[in-house]
Amino acid sequence: MTDRVYINAVGADGNPLCMHVRDGRILTLGAEPPAAGAAQVTDLRGHLVLPGFVDGHIHLDKSFVGDRWRPHRPAASLRERLAIEKEELAAAAPIEGRADALIAQAAAFGTVAMRCHVDVDATTELSNLRAVMVAREKWRGIVDIELVAFPQAGVMSCPGTAHWLEAAVREGAEVVGGIDPSTLDGDAEGQLDCVFGIADRLGAKIDIHLHEPGEQGVDQISRIAARARALGLAGRVAISHAYALGDVGPRALEEVARKLADAGVAIMTNAPGDRAFPPVLALIEAGVRVFTGNDNIQDCWWPYGNGDMLQRAMLIGYRSGLYTDGELLTALRMASHAGAEVLGLEGYGLTPGNEATFVALPAPNGAAAVAAVPAQRLLFRKGEPVGDAVAAFGAVRPAA
Repeated sequence: MTDRVYINAVGADGNPLCMHVRDGRILTLGAEPPAAGAAQVTDLRGHLVLPGFVDGHIHLDKSFVGDRWRPHRPAASLRERLAIEKEELAAAAPIEGRADALIAQAAAFGTVAMRCHVDVDATTELSNLRAVMVAREKWRGIVDIELVAFPQAGVMSCPGTAHWLEAAVREGAEVVGGIDPSTLDGDAEGQLDCVFGIADRLGAKIDIHLHEPGEQGVDQISRIAARARALGLAGRVAISHAYALGDVGPRALEEVARKLADAGVAIMTNAPGDRAFPPVLALIEAGVRVFTGNDNIQDCWWPYGNGDMLQRAMLIGYRSGLYTDGELLTALRMASHAGAEVLGLEGYGLTPGNEATFVALPAPNGAAAVAAVPAQRLLFRKGEPVGDAVAAFGAVRPAA
């Protein structure tokens, strides 16, 4: 049995926080130091303690992290962008190594779980999925990775893809994806029949990329919500991006938000830099679960990103005009607890009985951390310091 007591920390609300950890799990939490007995005592010296971050949307098979820098190549259309991506990735280092490098970088920033969308279609078949699975296995027990079979090239417009989506779920992908059923595929009902059919038959979750704008996009969101509700898939369906929610007026937003909340459909937004995006506070107030992720990181789609989910929370707050402490904590929750709920993570968060995996940062509270994004991250896994935290906090003293 191993016992550690952590003292002189602060929680996200800025209040004092002390923690007793036994055998890697949180025994007690409180403002006052617990009776430590023979436990080793570590003074966290006023650092903010947060649960590890959750990246709700990432593409490990696309990133050039771990490979050489590749200048961005403009494209005039989505199909041209896909062609450029195929060409660039064919000349890149193997997926296993690039995925491993990006996971390592994200983990160093404090990410403990992610939902990874992996290209699956009639041309890639399961090659990308299997490569990412190799990287996932290496990080098992450190970063929990849920895989989405993502039909980047379309479902109906890329013949044979439906077969490979189902094969991917049977191979181990937990989520079946979709993309722009009307504007890319030209057959909304056909794509949704396929995606929801696979999920219904195999017990998979659903996460659909939706970039379709305005009223057309809102109609698509309503269609997805209606199917989720009819199949009893509350809590198991997400729509990524949902740009249309940032295009429409308050009345249309209120109506579609009610449909999403009633159906238990979540919304993922990464606060893209050049596009209107879902108004997160209005959706959350309507009862919709809203979470965030980095999306593409240094790949053919854009050159930005480093895998830091605290930085992503800052971007959500910055672009959404979130200024009060409460609003900044909402952005933090989107990068942590909200994503954990969508992924279905068990035992997540700083609660007695849960695994004592957390991040310590030099900040007075969670709102300040989102606003300033401290570079220093000190990681603790199962109650033990790892990496730089060993030097910073590894020295312990016996309880008095």
